[in-house]
Amino acid sequence: MDQTLRQLGELLLGSVPTVILLALLYAFYTAIVHKPLQRVLAERRNKTEGAIEKSRADIAAAEARTAEYEQRLREARAALFKAQEARRQAALQTRANAVAVARHRAQEQVESAKRDIEKDKEAAQTGLQGEASALAGEIVRRVLQPVGAGS
Repeated sequence: MDQTLRQLGELLLGSVPTVILLALLYAFYTAIVHKPLQRVLAERRNKTEGAIEKSRADIAAAEARTAEYEQRLREARAALFKAQEARRQAALQTRANAVAVARHRAQEQVESAKRDIEKDKEAAQTGLQGEASALAGEIVRRVLQPVGAGS
């Protein structure tokens, strides 16, 4: 067993330079390759995440502008409809006023025509009464006139 322990000790003693070389290799690898690689990867991740965040912010800003545009569009449409309604109401009012004026003028013309007809009727009645009196007088004269006296 002594021999085994001695061989084991020699093996351990012979492996010390290998362990030291392995530790040095690990330190060099860490310093030369691993840390710069980690730094580059972290920087890349930050840039990628930054770009993603920037694109999300841009998308949010675009959505906000779109919402604002749609709101202004709705407001403009509402104003347009309101203006159209006001013009329509004004046109209806103008039409109603014109109809009222025309109706008033027609009523005045009807009244004037009634007055003229009434005057014509009175004049015709007066003329007819005069003619009726003249005819009655003529009839009475002819009836009362002797038969052979002449025609």
